[in-house]
Amino acid sequence: MAETINGLYKTEVIWRQRSWPSASAVEIATLRWVDWFNNQRLFGPIGYIPPAEAEANYYAAREPLDMVA
Repeated sequence: MAETINGLYKTEVIWRQRSWPSASAVEIATLRWVDWFNNQRLFGPIGYIPPAEAEANYYAAREPLDMVA
């Protein structure tokens, strides 16, 4: 799975620009892509919502367990 994400990242971010002016430019582009991937991308298998929203929905739906002494 990680190899698939790495390939997607390289295709969408790294290889689109032939040369990068600095390592910090690559870092900024990477942070923007990760933000998009987690918070804005609509993911079909979970109902066309962003993964971060699905995770928030999951934790909101969990019922807290009572503490056992």
